[in-house]
Amino acid sequence: MYQRFAEQHRWKIELLSLSESGVGGYKEVIAIIEGERVYSQMKWESGVHRVQRVPATETQGRVHTSAVTVAVLPEAEEVDVKIEAKDIRIDTFCSSGPGGQSVNTTYSAVRITHLPTNTVVSCQDEKSQIKNREKGMRVLRSRLYEMEMDRQNAELAKERKSQVGTGDRSEKIRTYNFPQNRLTDHRIGLTLHQLDLVMEGRLQPIVDALITHYQAERLKADGDKAAR
Repeated sequence: MYQRFAEQHRWKIELLSLSESGVGGYKEVIAIIEGERVYSQMKWESGVHRVQRVPATETQGRVHTSAVTVAVLPEAEEVDVKIEAKDIRIDTFCSSGPGGQSVNTTYSAVRITHLPTNTVVSCQDEKSQIKNREKGMRVLRSRLYEMEMDRQNAELAKERKSQVGTGDRSEKIRTYNFPQNRLTDHRIGLTLHQLDLVMEGRLQPIVDALITHYQAERLKADGDKAAR
């Protein structure tokens, strides 16, 4: 879905890390998307996405519910987040695949730990340890930037009752119901019976509706603030 959406906008996708599960599928995927207005379009995807479907192995037609968390972060530059060499520990290990089996015998995979926050990032996508380290640092820098933004948002939340468009991922934002071909975005009460088209990457109507809604909310909040 997101890959096709990115292709429609001619954005560049670079895979940083991919962890497969032992039963098929993926446990975690980290990628960088570059292009015009990427963050302004993709930031609305941050949150918990609920999926309702009938698996191929389900013999009685029961609907199974699962969830995935999506995080969309602006990439932080070095000037945004300063990481001291003394604050990180870098460990190397052999790349592994599903079930933990070793993919190669060279210590090309990298695990970076930011000691002050105990934030851990692993990268094994590249065969080169140097490239994995560079990618890992990019991910670490973005995660530290996100933590700082969350801290600032938490402080703002103490001063006002509601925040508009903070991208809080603690709540379910969207449901994908495959048996009913239905998508519901719970933030704005939008329901579309076009899930098949959404899965083909046609996210723009949803993104546009979210942008319009939150722009109106911000204008209202600014007006209330000015009135006080």
